[in-house]
Amino acid sequence: MMLSQRIQAVPPSGIRRFFDIAATMKDVISLSIGEPDFVTPDRIRQAGIESIQRGETKYTSNSGTVELRCALSEHLAARYHVQYDAERELLVTVGVSEALHCAMLATIDPGDEVIVPEPCFVAYQPSVVFAGGTPVAVATRVEDGFQVTGEAIERAITPRTKAILIGYPNNPTGAVMSRERLLDIARIAEEHNLLVFSDEIYDRLVYGVEHVCFSALPARSVRERTILLGGFSKDYAMTGWRVGYVAASPEISAAIRKVHQYIIMSAPTMGQVAALEGLLHAEADVQEMVRSYDQRRQVIVAGFNQIGLPCFEPRGAFYAFPDIRRTGLTSDAFCEKLLNEEHVAVIPGSAFGASGEGYVRACYAASVANIEEALTRIERFVKKQK
Repeated sequence: MMLSQRIQAVPPSGIRRFFDIAATMKDVISLSIGEPDFVTPDRIRQAGIESIQRGETKYTSNSGTVELRCALSEHLAARYHVQYDAERELLVTVGVSEALHCAMLATIDPGDEVIVPEPCFVAYQPSVVFAGGTPVAVATRVEDGFQVTGEAIERAITPRTKAILIGYPNNPTGAVMSRERLLDIARIAEEHNLLVFSDEIYDRLVYGVEHVCFSALPARSVRERTILLGGFSKDYAMTGWRVGYVAASPEISAAIRKVHQYIIMSAPTMGQVAALEGLLHAEADVQEMVRSYDQRRQVIVAGFNQIGLPCFEPRGAFYAFPDIRRTGLTSDAFCEKLLNEEHVAVIPGSAFGASGEGYVRACYAASVANIEEALTRIERFVKKQK
C-alpha cells in the first residue's frame, strides 16, 4: 500500500459529501456549509483590490505584515484584556485550519493524546492524527448545554495526555462556554501540565451572552499554556480570503512559525491588507451581520421546535442542532432522505463525532425566506416518517 496509515485512518469530510451532492441538484436549499451568505463588506473588498492595484503581490514576512499583527495585538488587548507581543507572539496564517495544523505539528509527538470534546468541527481529530497524536473523544450533552465539563475531561486524562482542544462558540452545536466552566478547564490544565488549543473563530458571533477568551482567564499559567486560534472568515465574512492567526507564548509561537515557514511561507498579501481594514474600520459591518444572524437564529430554532424536532438554543456561531431521533432515522439517513425527497441539505450530527448521532446541523447563514421554506419542507418530510 502506497498511502500512509494516518491518511487511511481519516475518513473524508462528512460536510463536503452532502455539499457536493446538493451542488448537482436543482431547487436545493442548502443549510449545509458553514459560510456566511454575506459578501465581504465593501470597505474590506476595496482594501484588497487597492492592494493588488498597488502591486502588493509579493510575499510578506513569514509572521504576517507588522501592521496586521500590531492591529491584532491591540484588538485582543482592547476586547479581551489579554496582551500579545506583535513581533514574538502573533503569527498570521492561511485561515484557522492552517493555524491548527501547524500548532499540532509543532507541539504533538507520536503517541501523545489530545482530548477533543464532541460534537466538534470535522477537522479537529484529523489534525491530531496528522500530527501523529491520538485524539481522545469526550462527549458533551444537550443537558449541559453542549458545554464540556471539567469532570468529563478529568476522566479522560491519562499519563499520555498532552493537550485539550476546545472550540467555542461551537461548530456544530452553537454552544458557548461559561466563564465558570472555562476556569475549571484552566485549573485542570494547570494541575496536569497540559496545553490548551482554543479555537475561537466565531468569537464575535454571540447572541445575548459574553464570549470569554480562554487565554484571558485570570488563572495563573493559562496564557502560557494556551494556543489561541482566531481569524476573519466567519466574523468578517471573509472565508475565501483565507486569513487566520495564532497567538501563543514566544517559545510556542517560534515553533509554530517554523512549521508555517516550510508549509506555507506567508498568508496572502492582499488578504492581510483586507483583514487589517476589517479590524480597523468594519465594526459596524460586523454588528449588522450579528443582528441579522440573531434574527435568523430565532426563526430556525422556533421552527424546529414547532415541527417537533427539539432544538437546543444556540448562543453562538450560526448553526442549529436539532434532535431528529423521533423520526426513527439515523442522522445520515435523515439527511440523505431529506435531500433526495425535499431538496434541503443539512449535515448529519455524526459527521462531528459519535455523540452527534441523533442530531443534524443546519446552518442559518441563509436568508430568512430560504430558512422558512426549508422549515416548510422539513416539516412535510418529518410528517411522512410517522
